[in-house]
Amino acid sequence: MKIGIFDSGIGGLTVLHEAMRTLGSEDYIYYADTDHVPYGTKSKEEIIAYVDQAVQFLISKGVKAIVIACNTATSAAIDYLRSKYALPILGMEPAVKPAVQQCKGKRVMVIATPVTVREEKLHNLIRQVDDEHRVDLLALPGLVTFAESDGFDAPEVEEYLRKEFTPYRLEDYSALILGCTHFNYFKNTYRKIFPECVAFIDGSIGTVKHLKNILSEQGLLESNSGSVEYYMSGRPVRDEKLLKRFEKLHERLEQMLKY
Repeated sequence: MKIGIFDSGIGGLTVLHEAMRTLGSEDYIYYADTDHVPYGTKSKEEIIAYVDQAVQFLISKGVKAIVIACNTATSAAIDYLRSKYALPILGMEPAVKPAVQQCKGKRVMVIATPVTVREEKLHNLIRQVDDEHRVDLLALPGLVTFAESDGFDAPEVEEYLRKEFTPYRLEDYSALILGCTHFNYFKNTYRKIFPECVAFIDGSIGTVKHLKNILSEQGLLESNSGSVEYYMSGRPVRDEKLLKRFEKLHERLEQMLKY
């Protein structure tokens, strides 16, 4: 049986990449909802409908667990999905708690999509752990657009980020939390902008650890070939050019690990 990993686009490859490093003998189905990306500017009702359709597709393929590798989709739809389906469904959550615990009196910045920043789920999480009000939220919808067009190192990316970060004293921060899986592709640019002491934190490692624990507890860990099937809004990816793009994206993520 395979593990289903879903995202609105290429962001969830961050989670797939980490899963392949940690659970290399599992088989995967990766579903990118490219017909409807980006999710970060859509309504909650639209997102729930899109994600539900993707989950139904993955279940029809016989997956044993599903990771909603999209912070926006998790914020909008995870409670609905868990109430509707019986198999394990994991979501993404900005790693606010460990960042606040380790901030040493400095501030923490969470960057995410407008939906994630707006949804009550993230605000509830922050209220639980941020007693001293050290967390700032910043929506960066432009990064999703840059990522989906493979514009990772375009000069416009650095210009966009410097402009958006202008109101903040970056030396006041201990951590930058990447609250959208698309944002992991840009770690090299954050490093140009933020002081060396600022840590970049994403939820992929914690999510995959949680996935491994759940599969182990339920006796669902397997030793397979480590294969991946890619789908774009339900259509199988067989075109060599598209498959090569996914390969290059994995290479990019491997490079970003050093940041």
